[in-house]
Amino acid sequence: MSEEKTQIRLFEEQKVRTIWNAEEEEWYFSVVDVVAVLADSKDFLTARKYWNKLKQRLNKEGSELVTNCHQLKLPAADGKNYKTDCLDTEGIFRLIQSIPSPKAEPFKMWMAQVAKERLDEMQDPEQGIYRALAEYKALGYSDNWINQRLKSIEIRKDLTDEWKKHGLKEGVQFATLTDIIYKTWSGKTAKQYKEYKGLKKENLRDNMTNQELVLNMLAEMATTDISKARNPQSFSEHEDTARRGGNIAKEARERLELETGKKIVSPLNAKDYFEQQQIEDKDTKTE
Repeated sequence: MSEEKTQIRLFEEQKVRTIWNAEEEEWYFSVVDVVAVLADSKDFLTARKYWNKLKQRLNKEGSELVTNCHQLKLPAADGKNYKTDCLDTEGIFRLIQSIPSPKAEPFKMWMAQVAKERLDEMQDPEQGIYRALAEYKALGYSDNWINQRLKSIEIRKDLTDEWKKHGLKEGVQFATLTDIIYKTWSGKTAKQYKEYKGLKKENLRDNMTNQELVLNMLAEMATTDISKARNPQSFSEHEDTARRGGNIAKEARERLELETGKKIVSPLNAKDYFEQQQIEDKDTKTE
């Protein structure tokens, strides 16, 4: 596929991973995610088992649905990309026919809307930003946090584009450098950070506070700028660049903690944040 663009869409608050094929002008959808929606299951392992059994049945029936599946790389809960069974719109419609579900018709309408949104975004890219904003808003995030998160996505893309320009590969190399950045400014690797926040499959950045997001953006932006200035050639030089970028954010964190007397790296996750917001809103109304 050429010019692939992955996105996470929301159907009734359930995530559906998608990837856009610019050459075909077609969305491909993660089959497991669609199965989870139709089977009304929010457990990934249960949905995957359901799909594996369905694949066996479809193969016995001589269905071409399974052979039409594409193994495409999509982001998983740990932030890494893995090959995942995907189908285009036509294939998903055929899949829906194989799974009796009261959500079949609403999901078809949702898919049609996704296709329309993509065509609209091609004409006006700004609409994609508004869509992402609306999805975070629907999950309960504040406007201030959403603005920070959208900016963090832009800064992260600048960094990964810089890495790609130097021939670095997604997967192990990206993950290694990202871990160095996290470890340098926060004192924790991505895994340690997620454990500290009580996360399992959830996205780490979606569970950061405003302060954490800002510092991580500073670290990644600094790494990008230093890379452009120093033009690292070897992977070890890229590692050194990541440490330098992370160290700038580390110094900012330490200075802010000294001035406020408060720790920046927080065990607070999105669930805790929403609960805290509800309590604060309730207290405000009773005053």
